[in-house]
Amino acid sequence: QVQLVESGGGSVQAGGSLKLSCATSRYILSRCGIGWYRQVPGKERELVSRISSDGTTDYADTVKGRFTISEDKFKNSFDLQMNSLKSEDTAVYYCAALVSLSTGATCSPFVWGQGTQVTVSS
Repeated sequence: QVQLVESGGGSVQAGGSLKLSCATSRYILSRCGIGWYRQVPGKERELVSRISSDGTTDYADTVKGRFTISEDKFKNSFDLQMNSLKSEDTAVYYCAALVSLSTGATCSPFVWGQGTQVTVSS
C-alpha cells in the first residue's frame, strides 16, 4: 500500500530550525491524512502534529507556535517545519499514514515511515 520515507533530520543547537519531509508513494491518502510523531527512549510515541485531507491541522501543546505542518501536493510529500527548537524536542520523528476503522471514526496510524533522528543541543 502506501510507503513513507522521512528525511531532514540532524543535529541543531537550541533555538535553531529544521525541516522534516515525509515522502509518500501515493498521491491519494485517506481523509485522515498524515501525522508526525516522535519518540525518545523509555517514552511512549507521541503525536506532534497532524494534517487531514481537507487541510485541517492539529498540534501538540508542546509545539504550538513553533512547528508547522504542510502538504506539498506536487511533490506528494508532507513537511514539518520546526522552529525555536528546544532540547526537549530531541527524538526520533516518524510520519504515519492515518486511517479510520470506519467512515467517520477516529483517525489512527496505519503505516509508519522508518523514522529520522532529531537532536537538539543546549
